Amino acid sequence: MGRILLLMITSWMFTSCHSMKEVRLVNHDVKDSLNVAVNKIYEQGLFNGFAVSVVNEKSTLYQKGFGFSDVKEKKLYTENTIQNIASVSKTFVGIALLKAQELGKLNLDDPVQKYLPFKIVNPHFPQTPITIRQLATHTSSILDNEFYVSKNYFLKPDQDLNGLKLNFDDEQVFNPTDSIISMPVFLENVLAENGKWNKNSFSAYKPGSIYEYSNVGTALAAFIIEKATGQPFNNFTKEYILKPLQMKDSGWSFEEVKFSKFSRLYENPETPLPYYQSATYPDGGFITSINDLSKYLTELIKGYNGKGTILTQKSYKEYFTPQLTASNFTERNDKNPYSESYNVGIFMGFGYTGYIGHTGGDPGVMSMLFFDPKNNLGRIMIFNTNFSDKKGNDAFYGIWNVLEKYQKKL
Repeated sequence: MGRILLLMITSWMFTSCHSMKEVRLVNHDVKDSLNVAVNKIYEQGLFNGFAVSVVNEKSTLYQKGFGFSDVKEKKLYTENTIQNIASVSKTFVGIALLKAQELGKLNLDDPVQKYLPFKIVNPHFPQTPITIRQLATHTSSILDNEFYVSKNYFLKPDQDLNGLKLNFDDEQVFNPTDSIISMPVFLENVLAENGKWNKNSFSAYKPGSIYEYSNVGTALAAFIIEKATGQPFNNFTKEYILKPLQMKDSGWSFEEVKFSKFSRLYENPETPLPYYQSATYPDGGFITSINDLSKYLTELIKGYNGKGTILTQKSYKEYFTPQLTASNFTERNDKNPYSESYNVGIFMGFGYTGYIGHTGGDPGVMSMLFFDPKNNLGRIMIFNTNFSDKKGNDAFYGIWNVLEKYQKKL
């Protein structure tokens, strides 16, 4: 009997190991084919460097960097290269709001004025309070005025500008390092009743009525977290998001990350941009790698399915619950399934076909993070080069579609 049992165990082990080897070989072949397909698009020369990943609710299935993080230095873009991810950062603000609510520090339906040292009111509706939830759903009536692009971006200290272009376009301005201002000062100047930059800062729509995407509103939500919890926003997110998820290469400023891993950003393949930061950093300044961001998306998929670790099931349910209806939109994006502007949760977007996630764009940055709740598969792309033509757009979405083609095979 013992001999027979031993033979059975040996046979099972051999079969099991053989099967696992076959799975590994198949997976390796799939990844090789995926690498070739993405690299073919990269070779068009439209992007200097980028990283992509595919994840599910358990782990990262695929991640890889392509091209260069610094063309001049021939430094490769890898899965550990870091850069800011533009508006995908807003999803972290949503998580932070719900964590602060869990801790009893605020309620999403509180008026923002409860936490602010200066008065904010839409002058067209002086009796209507703006709430935190309205900030989180882009219905606060707060707009990004001309000073958002002219007074918000600042050069990193002590960088060698050697011929680098300082104006991204006709509007974008990178201000000198010595003129940098803090988030509270910027917000007070732009939003307070007597703020010196309070010009066209509010729409003609009543707070809570119409979706109007607002970077300034996002920064205000982060500032409210600071006032409600007594912690700087970057420290709060580090304690309750980054550390629990072991996102060790991520942060909100150059001082919080290993700068040697940071990618150069490019206006186009030939034009590098200066390193910059912004006063309203929570709306787009999160710095991370594809490796860290993949851990984050896996957690979001877990959270959607009631298995998350950084928020309670109740909080995740609120995070992922669409908050708006058709009446909240003057225009609704029902053409691009990867636009987050069809509906919104708590700073979390929904495409018209059901994809959940966010896009991002800043000087030198293009990013996408979405998952499909029907199959629990998610994709991420982070680029260090802007594009502004159809060819660039086709290549960008071409890579996205290649990831979709291979994701189930992974």
